[in-house]
Amino acid sequence: MDVKVVVFDCDGVLFDSRRANVGYYNHILDRLGRPPMSPAQEDFVHAHSARASIEHLFPDDRSRAAALDLEPRVDYRPFIRQMVPEPGMKRVVAALKDLYRTALFTNRTRTVGLVLDHFGLADHFHLVVSAAQVKAKPAPDGLRHILGRFGVSGRETIYVGDTVLDEQSAAAAGVRLVSYKNPALRAERVAPDFYTLGRWLGITFE
Repeated sequence: MDVKVVVFDCDGVLFDSRRANVGYYNHILDRLGRPPMSPAQEDFVHAHSARASIEHLFPDDRSRAAALDLEPRVDYRPFIRQMVPEPGMKRVVAALKDLYRTALFTNRTRTVGLVLDHFGLADHFHLVVSAAQVKAKPAPDGLRHILGRFGVSGRETIYVGDTVLDEQSAAAAGVRLVSYKNPALRAERVAPDFYTLGRWLGITFE
């Protein structure tokens, strides 16, 4: 693969974080007297930004205002303990940083720093871009920002993602997509695990 920059999504790629995200938003719903999420709502919040998720879960103006006020005050740290790093992820990400420019582009906002610090990943990327800085996916703004910072083209960049939002963002930015564990996405390759991805990108495992 003729690549200079490797960009990762966070949830669903670096971590299996579905349980954490479901617990977090169900906690907010419970605090505001609402029932737990449906499976379709769980799918939505797992991929979207916090604001988009709140707007989806609380469609009426009054409850949405209350939820938007509450959400930033909820401590996410107890839920981080429910996040599960993908096998080999930390080893591969660390090795790739020595071979390429690496970045993280996520629809997380205020919680991304907490997650990276908790798992010892704060220094594993040359650049971290979140929905607190740019328009959330599926907008391509974050990927375009990364291309500009590193001075590369989309053809020299791959984005490792797992959702339709990642697919749409990569396509709009002209960035090559590697799908992580999701063969339904339109991508150059589907990576079944981090070890396979690492081998594609030149890492040798003993």
